[in-house]
Amino acid sequence: MGKTSVLLVGFLFSFLVVTVQAGDKYKKYNDPSLPINKRIRDLMRRMSLDEKIGQMVQIDRKVATPEVMRDYKIGSILSGGGSVPHLQATPQEWLNMVNGFQNGSLSTRLGIPMIYGIDAVHGHNNVYKATIFPHNIGLGATRDPELVKRIGSATAREVRATGINYVFAPCIAVCRDPRWGRCFESYSEDPDIVKEMTEIINGLQGEIPKDSRKGVPYVSGKDKVVACAKHFVGDGGTTRGINENNTVIDKHGLLSIHMPGYNAAIIKGVGTVMVSYSSWNGVKMHANHDLVTNFLKGALRFRGFVISDWQAIDRMTYPVHANYTYSVLTGVQAGLDMIMVPYNYTEFIDTLTGLVKNKFIPMNRIDDAVRRILRVKFQLGLFENPLSDESFIDQLGHQAHRDLAREAVRKSLVLLKNGENADEPMLPLPKKSSKILVAGSHADDLGNQCGGWTINWQGGSGNNLTSGTTILKGIAEAVDPSTEIVYEENPEFDYVKSNNFSYGIVVVGEPPYAETNGDNLNLTIPLQGQYTLYNVCANIKCVVVLISGRPLVIMPHLEQVDALVAAWLPGTEGKGVADVLFGDYGFSGKLPRTWFKTAEQLPMNVGDLNYDPLYPFGYGLTTQPLNTTS
Repeated sequence: MGKTSVLLVGFLFSFLVVTVQAGDKYKKYNDPSLPINKRIRDLMRRMSLDEKIGQMVQIDRKVATPEVMRDYKIGSILSGGGSVPHLQATPQEWLNMVNGFQNGSLSTRLGIPMIYGIDAVHGHNNVYKATIFPHNIGLGATRDPELVKRIGSATAREVRATGINYVFAPCIAVCRDPRWGRCFESYSEDPDIVKEMTEIINGLQGEIPKDSRKGVPYVSGKDKVVACAKHFVGDGGTTRGINENNTVIDKHGLLSIHMPGYNAAIIKGVGTVMVSYSSWNGVKMHANHDLVTNFLKGALRFRGFVISDWQAIDRMTYPVHANYTYSVLTGVQAGLDMIMVPYNYTEFIDTLTGLVKNKFIPMNRIDDAVRRILRVKFQLGLFENPLSDESFIDQLGHQAHRDLAREAVRKSLVLLKNGENADEPMLPLPKKSSKILVAGSHADDLGNQCGGWTINWQGGSGNNLTSGTTILKGIAEAVDPSTEIVYEENPEFDYVKSNNFSYGIVVVGEPPYAETNGDNLNLTIPLQGQYTLYNVCANIKCVVVLISGRPLVIMPHLEQVDALVAAWLPGTEGKGVADVLFGDYGFSGKLPRTWFKTAEQLPMNVGDLNYDPLYPFGYGLTTQPLNTTS
């Protein structure tokens, strides 16, 4: 009997030792069977101040290393516009880079994974050979939220192909003045259309379950990414369209014009919201506690995290970075959760740490920020699957996505003029003709037709940026083999007159630009484009295809032009333009914004008292597809 007791005591002791050891290894925050809120609470009680502040920092990949991620406990990395592993990097190289940084994060005491963000604003646009979709202004012309949702899904898969899990999209600005250099990033001047187009969030993140609590972020699986509604709020309403400037409007106007998209995005479970550089009635949005904390987090019940724009903390003062302590204090107190530093992260960490230790910023503000960041990371499944999934590599530039982009191009085209009257339409064009002229700076230029935010921040001209099909190539594939195509970028007047062309297609427009570089008070077609338009259209029947991020001054040229098409910034799939020009599909797009007569009329939006446009909001002629190939 005594021997049995000794054995029993020994067994119980061994069991207790094993249980204690297992308990030491078991961490609630790593247990996917537990509710997310419990996991957040468990992790946060283990975190030190420096670990919490590290989570609030987002740095650019140019300054990131696995050691930096480990030593500073950095919560996030981004690729700014054009910030790539190297020129023409492959998906595998992107993926290896992201995993390298992630291994640095996983080697920290608590092993909190980082989240990697990128501007995927019309497809995965920083990455070589990705599918580039039409910019948002073109998608607004489609009036097709279901199409936009499919574009979101395709974009998410291409982003995942490079190991990235967070996109700074969609831009849900309501552009009220086309002089603004970011107008092409806006779906429309009409808040209802912008609100409808938030359907892209369901494509990027997945469809939120019907029983979900309002404001709680949602990501449905490994083929989805975290989205970001931007730029909160009123960025599209600045005076004279000046980027990052002041939006002068009363609260009713702000809420009725610029806010509806955010409410819709939050209902769809958007994970993050980016704050605007701009001001509202003189108050910087990055300093606006009432709107960021009281309204966005309070009234709208947003439970994801609020992120700053690029170096926006520095830009809260003039000169930039003049009083950094004030900027950090004001921005964090306003309700910013994650700060896009992106380079001077040690200064930010030291400044914020000092402000907390000296009780200028209360600990509950830091905890609120970290709780929100962790909520998104847990919802994304980062703790279960921190490293990138290589099974998506073949999704980059996938043919199904290119076909989708081509469909989007077709549906985005707006036919503004088609002959002098309905009895003599110019379009659709005959595929079989003796000789046709294709002219203009944008006819055979992939960079020009993609616009800004393509491979580089500002985009660029030429056919070497990425892979795709120019409009000229699309025309060549669409016409009958017997049709001779002559391409002259800038033909002389006499050349056009003497060459007996059946008709001409002139493709002209704006050069690529992004943000402030696109601010433009004149909005005229570049001079060479005007010359080309005149030289062709004064001599032969012509259709003008305008490639631009907004309406341009066209009224002086209308008499010479037989047909006029607004093609916006169509992206890499130029065949979509030819599909409609030659009648394989009909024109169906409607203007997402008012087409003015002169720039002096601006700003002018539908519903204004003195509304006198060249073409009103919603205008767009239609054609029927041809059943023949001639």
